[in-house]
Amino acid sequence: MAEQMKEPCKKAACDIQSCLSKNNFDSRKCLKVIEMLQSCCERCNYNSTHCASLSGLLKQKPK
Repeated sequence: MAEQMKEPCKKAACDIQSCLSKNNFDSRKCLKVIEMLQSCCERCNYNSTHCASLSGLLKQKPK
């Protein structure tokens, strides 16, 4: 439980890795999980090491 509080977005980041692996690293097929990580990071004010990778993922997101 303490680990979850320390890294509140770990599950969302792991879900992205899983999705990317299953989809030949095509981020367009993982938009839903990328958006879930974005929401998590916003909720915790980006106070998770897993939020650092979010900016790179968002740059790949189609507009």
